[in-house]
Amino acid sequence: MTETPNAGAPNVGTPKADTPTTDPTDPAAPADPATPTVSVVGPGEGETVLLGTTRMRILEDGGTTGHRLGIAESVIAPHTPGPPQHRHAGHDEGFYIVSGSVRFTVGDEEHDAVAGTLVVVPPGAPHTFANVRDEPAVMLSTFTPYPYVRYFRELRDLHAGGEAVTPEAQLRLMRRYATEPAATPGPRPS
Repeated sequence: MTETPNAGAPNVGTPKADTPTTDPTDPAAPADPATPTVSVVGPGEGETVLLGTTRMRILEDGGTTGHRLGIAESVIAPHTPGPPQHRHAGHDEGFYIVSGSVRFTVGDEEHDAVAGTLVVVPPGAPHTFANVRDEPAVMLSTFTPYPYVRYFRELRDLHAGGEAVTPEAQLRLMRRYATEPAATPGPRPS
């Protein structure tokens, strides 16, 4: 990852009272918030997180964006079921399908999103996704604000423990990130 000062940006200076600040002890915090940097993540770079048959590459963990945005690329293997239908209280999610097809279930509605499709999920909207096809799918995801990136790191750590992840353990983790199962789940992708 290469960082380059953004010479054209105005000096940020002291944040206004309504401007969110970052925690300087957070490892993702920029070194000097008054000097904006540009992040360039090349092919094969970024942090890889393995979640079962899905390989996620964290491209932006919030460190460059003042913790306003997280971005990840996911390669979803064929016939991979998604998470239980759920709702986020604290962040928006965006999903851009780069290749293949991903089935999104939103309440009782199913949408087969093919390459070039953008799906935006605001807080409170029930949703899940899966790859029901015979070929892998590649999806770019955004998290606004960024903290949900940490959920995937913790989920990876749960899986790395060598034991099966129980629904209870996954639910506890989801709740730490203001995420709950949808109250009335729709059909699971098949």
